[in-house]
Amino acid sequence: MPVIRKQHGHFLDDFRPGQVFRHKRGKTITEGLFAVFTDFSMTTNPLSKNARYARAFGFRDMVVPPGLVMAVVFSQSVEDVSENARANLEYIDMRFGVPVYTGDTLEAETTVLSVRASTRDPSLGVVHVQTTGRNQDGDVALTFQRKVQVWKRDPQAAVADGEVAPREISVSLGLPAYERTRPYRDLAHLSSPDTYFEDFRPGDVLEHSRGRVVTTDHILLTGMLDNTSQVHCNQWMVDQQPERYVGGQLIVFGGIPFNLCLGLSSADVADNSLADLRYATGRHTAPVFAGDTVFASTEIRALQDLQGRPDLGVLSVVLRGHKFGGKGTSAEKVEIFYLERELVVKRRSHYT
Repeated sequence: MPVIRKQHGHFLDDFRPGQVFRHKRGKTITEGLFAVFTDFSMTTNPLSKNARYARAFGFRDMVVPPGLVMAVVFSQSVEDVSENARANLEYIDMRFGVPVYTGDTLEAETTVLSVRASTRDPSLGVVHVQTTGRNQDGDVALTFQRKVQVWKRDPQAAVADGEVAPREISVSLGLPAYERTRPYRDLAHLSSPDTYFEDFRPGDVLEHSRGRVVTTDHILLTGMLDNTSQVHCNQWMVDQQPERYVGGQLIVFGGIPFNLCLGLSSADVADNSLADLRYATGRHTAPVFAGDTVFASTEIRALQDLQGRPDLGVLSVVLRGHKFGGKGTSAEKVEIFYLERELVVKRRSHYT
């Protein structure tokens, strides 16, 4: 009886600039997925916790948090783009569109923008891609670029070095209209009183007091997203060549500390946000492993008006995540995550 060994995922030498992947399966946002990730990440925005509140603000139902939208769309691209990756390097120009609700189905497509072989390590290189996720109606929920470090199948294999321009993806942030007759003020007690647009000052740094330990449950959470990258779940593979893998152990999928940092900052920054607008750039600056506790801080960079919406403003911040190496007075603060973030925040003048 013949034995056929199937290989999933692509290696660096498989990619070509301009190549398009229409990713398999798609993902319907179930109530279970919504609840697990919203609660795990400590999100406090009542739009994602309280259906009555969300509907009162004009949304169809509770709104899926931006970190979960990102994780679902990202994970669909893993089998084609990064199942054989060493590390995710950078997020670029991540823009959010229509709100996502329980019951919505997200499907994703990725274009390869560039392929570059490493000049230092012949077994590695970098692939730059653009991924877009749409809902069941074809509306864009999210589009972003990312750069990922990918292994070659054969260190001696030729690589199709080159690049193409990003595709023009039209994204329109879906926000309900402001209506004076809605009971906004009657619900103001359900969100924090000090996280309106008027409360923020450029230059302030908010050290968020809560932390969240990452346990081996990260493997389950990654599986719930259909993320098939083996560096997050295949301990046997890592044990065969521990020197090949960062830390010689399973790495926590980056979408998990991404979600945690957003959630840990929520009570101080995003409790009165109606949506995340854009992430200009972001990156994982150190790996996270089971047993690490994630903390976060937010630096306020700028405040600006949102065109056509006098009831809202755009808050530009830098979100940083960190953990500690060691214990007690000898503990070293290690930055694990960096994100340039723009949020759409309610003005107190219109909502209280």
